[in-house]
Amino acid sequence: MAREPALLDRRPPSAPPPLDWLTLADAFEAACLLRCMPPPAGARPARGAVAYPAPVVEFNREDAAQRMRQLLDRLGVPVGHELAVGGLRRRYELHRLRVPREHRVDYVRLLETGWRQGRRELFTTSVPGASTARRIWVPRLAEAAWRSALLAGGRHVRRHILGVRLTDRELAAVLIRSAALLGVPAELRPGTGCFLVSVAHGPDRDRILDRTTLAPARTAGPA
Repeated sequence: MAREPALLDRRPPSAPPPLDWLTLADAFEAACLLRCMPPPAGARPARGAVAYPAPVVEFNREDAAQRMRQLLDRLGVPVGHELAVGGLRRRYELHRLRVPREHRVDYVRLLETGWRQGRRELFTTSVPGASTARRIWVPRLAEAAWRSALLAGGRHVRRHILGVRLTDRELAAVLIRSAALLGVPAELRPGTGCFLVSVAHGPDRDRILDRTTLAPARTAGPA
């Protein structure tokens, strides 16, 4: 009679190793960009497939799509870029990014690990004697979260606030924490089907914009 395998032999899969700071910053920012956007209409994952991160994402702003391409390129994940133009009286562009099937496992692993590790770093209470690397990189993660939201979230600009509309509750919480780490008080208000995260006009708004602005870079057109 064949021997039954012992339950102790069934070891759970090991967790992926932590990302280095440079990789983490790129993976976390890409994950935040993705969380700003709803999945494309009709893009349902196959049975058994991972629903998040989605291998196809659509941006209605070119600068958001180009930033996502730049981040994935630095992470070693190729991506196809399709451009569609629609509308009659009011024309609009839709930038669709698609990760090839053979690279989706690495893509999902990087973005899932980047999101979990980046969020953990942001919410970890700073203690005296923290490493120099952590003191440098945690504010950069905070900047990455706000940069993503300002690029890909629904901007809500009024005379007295700078805000973004999001449907992802966890990302909204990350933005509140990130603003605090950047020395800016932020406010969270629930809306109809979304959350509004805002900072006051004036020095708070200027500080967020100054810390999230990237130098202009030449980028390739859609593939």
